[in-house]
Amino acid sequence: MTVTELRTTPATPATPPPVLRTAATLWLAAVAFGALEAALMAVTMLYDGVQVTDLLPGMGFRVAVFAGATFLALRLRRGANWARWALAVTLGVFGTISLVKEPIEYVLAGGSIVEAMAGLDAVGWVFATSRVLHVLSVFGALTLMFQPRANAYFKA
Repeated sequence: MTVTELRTTPATPATPPPVLRTAATLWLAAVAFGALEAALMAVTMLYDGVQVTDLLPGMGFRVAVFAGATFLALRLRRGANWARWALAVTLGVFGTISLVKEPIEYVLAGGSIVEAMAGLDAVGWVFATSRVLHVLSVFGALTLMFQPRANAYFKA
């Protein structure tokens, strides 16, 4: 093998398998659902009289998370194994905890999901639907990122 061939031969196959591209798409969908949820929360809080300046730190944090998640998903789509692990740990573990913590605490405190759903207005239904789709997108992406075809791709 010549020096030129060594420099141009990738360590992994050039094209990531479809399962990784689909996982990346699901991560991007999760980002979109998260952005929708953040927008709904902000609009609701502003409607309730909260000042914009009070929302800025939380929204700034969310924008940073969304930007980081988008970057990682795009790197995953191109076949970066480090992005797979970063997504799995940061958003797959800690992000999921942040999404389900409040509803789980509500149920553990004796709250009823049926009663909570009965009290939702239109915005609440959009938010709840988005949150369910958000969590399903994350679980789907996590599952696909570690499918045997993805694992074989990274071992190549």
